[in-house]
Amino acid sequence: MAGGFAVEAKVAGGGERREFKGKITWYVWLCGIIAATSGLMFGYDVGISGGVTAMDGFLIKFFPSVYARKHRARENNYCKFDDQRLQLFTSSLYLAALAASFAASRLCTRLGRRRTMQLASVFFLGGTALCAGAASLAMLIVGRICLGVGVGFGNQAAPLFLSEIAPAHIRGALNILFQLDVTIGILIANVVNYFTSSAHPSTGWRYSLGGAGVPAAVLFLGSLVITETPTSLVERGRRDAGRATLERIRGTRDVGDELDEIARACEAAAALSAEESAYRRLRRRESRPPLVIAVAMQVFQQFTGINAIMFYAPVLFQTMGFKSNGSLLSAVVTGGVNVVSTLVSIVAVDKIGRRRLLLQACGQMLIAQIAVGAIMWEHVKANGNPGEKWAMAIVVLICVYVSSFAWSWGPLGWLIPSETFPLATRTAGFSFAVSSNMLFTFLIAQAFLSMMCRMKAFIFFFFAIWIVIMAAFVFWLLPETKGVPIDEMVDTVWRRHWFWKRFFADAGDGRIGNC
Repeated sequence: MAGGFAVEAKVAGGGERREFKGKITWYVWLCGIIAATSGLMFGYDVGISGGVTAMDGFLIKFFPSVYARKHRARENNYCKFDDQRLQLFTSSLYLAALAASFAASRLCTRLGRRRTMQLASVFFLGGTALCAGAASLAMLIVGRICLGVGVGFGNQAAPLFLSEIAPAHIRGALNILFQLDVTIGILIANVVNYFTSSAHPSTGWRYSLGGAGVPAAVLFLGSLVITETPTSLVERGRRDAGRATLERIRGTRDVGDELDEIARACEAAAALSAEESAYRRLRRRESRPPLVIAVAMQVFQQFTGINAIMFYAPVLFQTMGFKSNGSLLSAVVTGGVNVVSTLVSIVAVDKIGRRRLLLQACGQMLIAQIAVGAIMWEHVKANGNPGEKWAMAIVVLICVYVSSFAWSWGPLGWLIPSETFPLATRTAGFSFAVSSNMLFTFLIAQAFLSMMCRMKAFIFFFFAIWIVIMAAFVFWLLPETKGVPIDEMVDTVWRRHWFWKRFFADAGDGRIGNC
């Protein structure tokens, strides 16, 4: 696959404009597909944990009290899975990923994005082995922590890798390959759970957890084939290798302008790093706009309620009255909607822009959340099940909700933070985005089943309120970044935004690591 392109980029400090030339090569797509496999690992885990925690064999071995409560005839529908240790099984991974993301930031700078992804796959393989072979709850949790380190490394390195190798005009589509793989991982996990729970009722959970090793192995082997990003190579003093890589991924030898742009960004970042560390620089006034946006996007992504639904979809559907296999099948359906809808984002993000997708999705998610909450309040009682008609209506509404998330807050929550930081603070700033995501994923995973027990149907109204808040945030404070070269964000985006431009009044030449 190849197609010509030319990207205009404004030279900082002057009115002259020039073009970056090249093709959309098959190799840049290959690198993107392999790097995005990190998202497949992440998605598989998100999808697998909810199904496993609904399997009787898993509950009997590690959580017998939950198993007894699940099968108690008069147990409250909303509270049958309320157990802090069970929630810790899911959430411990994200606490480990939070801590790992800061180490991953330094590794991305010192070793490169590709090597960091390799390390992610190694930790994921080790964690998979421990979880699949777990003989005790302690062994299971240690395995989850290893998986968490892999997720922290992979989620830090892969989006940066994708944004740095992509031409500006398809950066959104290429970066969203990461989120597409997340959704594919969730779908595969739901399908695996459906079959393993039926074929191996007592030990199916081991096969489900062991399946996480497949995407990890693919990432490890694939990372031996792909290149490092030109930015990372130049940043580490390997300009000739950076040029060779840039020529390969652009399909032309005429890469001088783009290489000079990268080199200037790296030199400016190096000069600033000599003065103070990237983390210290993030405390400066001019670093606040991208940092606030990056953290807010991750916090809002979690408070859409998506991971609460994806983690515990089988459990949630059982609460609505589905039997075990029926709940897993419903989770497969929502997983399929998730994948297809993410493809919409790949097509649309570089055409209609980030802001429009986010705002449209807020409206759709708000309607779906309120409708689900209303139906559950009226028809899902503590000790009774809704009729088949209402149960199916809830599944349809959740699919409507998932589809809007999948073409908006899902992929753009990772894309926007990876493209808006200048090079001097890019890995450090993105580590705050990743750690914020993991922190709030942990909180939601740890608290959701208890919140559902206490709030019942009002849990959906809780998330609906957050959707209104995030829509206002996007409308007033999120700038459009469609088609802007990654090393031109400060001058093209932040300095021109009605609100954020005030943070650059005393920022000197305002380049903070930009070219």
